[in-house]
Amino acid sequence: MDDLMNMQGQGHVRLGSSAGQALTRRDGMLKVTGAATYAADNRPDGLLHAVLATAGIAKGRVTHLDVAAAEAHPGVVKVYTPANAPRTALSPDEKIHPFVWRMETLTDDSVRYAGQPIALVLAETLEAAAEGARLLAPRYEAEVPRVTLDDAEPFETDTTAFGRPAGHASGDVDAARSGAARHVTATVETSQQYHNAIEPHAITARWDGDRLEIDTPNQAIGLSKQTFAAFLGIDPSQILLRSPFLGGGFGSKAILYGGQLLAILAARDLGRPVKLVLRRDQMYGPVGHRAPTRQSLQIDLDAEGNIAALEHDTVTLTSTFDQFLESASNASHSLYAAPNLRTSHHGRRADVGTPGPMRAPGEAPGSAALEIAMDAAAQAAGMDPLEFRLKNYAETDPSTGMAFSSKGLRDCYTEAAKLFGWAERSAAPRSMRQGRLLKGWGMGTAQFPCPMFQAAAHATLRADGTAVIETSAADMGQGAWTALAQIAADGLGIDIDKVEFRSGHSDLPDAGVAGGSGHTATAGTALFNAGADAVRQLAELATNDPASPLFGAGNAGVTARSGRLYRNDDERSEPYEDILARAGLDLVRGEGKGAREGEPDRAMFSHGAVFAEVLVDPDLGQVRVSRLIGAFAAGRIVNPRLARSQLLGGMIWGIGMALQEEAVHDRRSGRLTNADLAGYHVPVNADVPMIEALTVHEDDPYVNALGIKGVGEIGVTGTVGAIGNAVWHATGIQPTRLPIHPESLI
Repeated sequence: MDDLMNMQGQGHVRLGSSAGQALTRRDGMLKVTGAATYAADNRPDGLLHAVLATAGIAKGRVTHLDVAAAEAHPGVVKVYTPANAPRTALSPDEKIHPFVWRMETLTDDSVRYAGQPIALVLAETLEAAAEGARLLAPRYEAEVPRVTLDDAEPFETDTTAFGRPAGHASGDVDAARSGAARHVTATVETSQQYHNAIEPHAITARWDGDRLEIDTPNQAIGLSKQTFAAFLGIDPSQILLRSPFLGGGFGSKAILYGGQLLAILAARDLGRPVKLVLRRDQMYGPVGHRAPTRQSLQIDLDAEGNIAALEHDTVTLTSTFDQFLESASNASHSLYAAPNLRTSHHGRRADVGTPGPMRAPGEAPGSAALEIAMDAAAQAAGMDPLEFRLKNYAETDPSTGMAFSSKGLRDCYTEAAKLFGWAERSAAPRSMRQGRLLKGWGMGTAQFPCPMFQAAAHATLRADGTAVIETSAADMGQGAWTALAQIAADGLGIDIDKVEFRSGHSDLPDAGVAGGSGHTATAGTALFNAGADAVRQLAELATNDPASPLFGAGNAGVTARSGRLYRNDDERSEPYEDILARAGLDLVRGEGKGAREGEPDRAMFSHGAVFAEVLVDPDLGQVRVSRLIGAFAAGRIVNPRLARSQLLGGMIWGIGMALQEEAVHDRRSGRLTNADLAGYHVPVNADVPMIEALTVHEDDPYVNALGIKGVGEIGVTGTVGAIGNAVWHATGIQPTRLPIHPESLI
């Protein structure tokens, strides 16, 4: 790494020997042996079990709950309904920050969607609580629900998800369109999807006087602590939130939901710890989902096949009582060279739970539609899909005019196409076969932004040469325990085996949000800077000490590696332990921050290219993905093993989005008909016969000091379109709805 006496907060730095290694997960043994403690594994003394009773209709009100029957059941301790539920300090509708949805805490008897909590039952055992919830036998005054894009109520808005603008315009689309040689249109619908992490949402809450201890899987520990405190009317210092392990989150566990607050309020009211674990079917509704979209695109081309204008419009759903709009059209802002660009979003209100961020929010459905439209444009121009994309390659960000911080997309196209064998693709649809099956080859471009949040960290170097690093990071399976420890070890200049990593609870420095593919960059920068700060203090001790071989090295500087400080001018060195011992210190403690200062002056994205092969049964319309190859440029790769795992996971998610995942409503009741993993299909091993993800080397001196981008979400964004285009190539039928149904191909 660079001179650590002058490094912190400056320029681009070189990571040392730990970052870049394909290390196995540091928490792997805990997980495979069952020693990892998840929220639902906690059993404090005096525990009460909570079960939510949920609505069986989508619109109307609850007219009767048989509370007496439920409370008469042996083991049932209390039933909370709108008549007696404890109240929050703030209104359930209070928006104290962009990550707050309406807190559904049994405030009235109205029903706004199927699966909405309508009561909370507390009992000595889980079985008694579940039976008590059944005995409530709710009766309703039902109204006709609206659950689809076609019957929902339209409304106009200036913003989409997280307050982003609902529209964008640059250039003059109408003028460019009037002079264009070719006009290509495409309409693509995407379905409602649900997160379905292995670990369902859960919480264990215990009060000790005025102090609250919470165990709950959470992607935004510091922010959630502040939110809980606000709605409970207590000081944040009175709350300890623990979340050492998450069994998947995908965005849903960054958002608090009413059931968590109800469990906390019940624990305070009853003076006993309370545990609430959602059933699998209760994961469909109260805790967010990806809303369906209907996207219309028009691409106007000049005679040479250059994009003259691009327009992308999205219609999407939100709930009747809150707002989160899937920002799908934004996927067209920064990918292809469109001198005239217009995007828009329109909302519709339906009787469904409020949508929320789900892996690659906006970009996943938006890029799927864009890539299908790009193949249509390539066909209209008489060009190969890859050739067409290269012809319309954006050297600067079309929506802002800014230069990219880095862009290795050309290399991604080259490497993935070569490995896939794209040069052997025949142009005509239905021209390739494998036996009696139709074979199709398709491609899609992947892109995802590189955000950074606010984060803080501590690093303590001890007298024995070991270190403790601390930040409230969230590891939801992406490998944060390992990758962040690698970065911290390099900041400290020691071997990773000497680093103890403490994370996952709110008494530690806030690591920001584990989402948006920004957690490693954000928390990693804070940890590296904390380590560098500790080493800087060591360097000051040594270079000012006449007894040290580093004395007087302040101008030349020192370098840290392998637990020693080295003079940059003549390589004399001294171990950390000797420096601390001579100073009479047991430790030095460094502090670090991770954030992006000011507004960026460059466009910052990860990029990639995905190539897909499908086999389609011409008689049955069944589609199988037989090969899937992607190449990705995502800045500095901290751990190739973990990065590949994340990229493969995203690509597999893309298979599900293209061919399987779809929530289906009964339009009479508004209830989901497939709220389980039997009816809601996701890819399994048999669906992925051959898949590979490559990373392309990319140095980015602008995205952050460490040059780190994100890999958690980009794998989805190119894959869905690649599969859709492969199906089109195999069958000659352009997909207009995702997932692709077999009957649409017959």
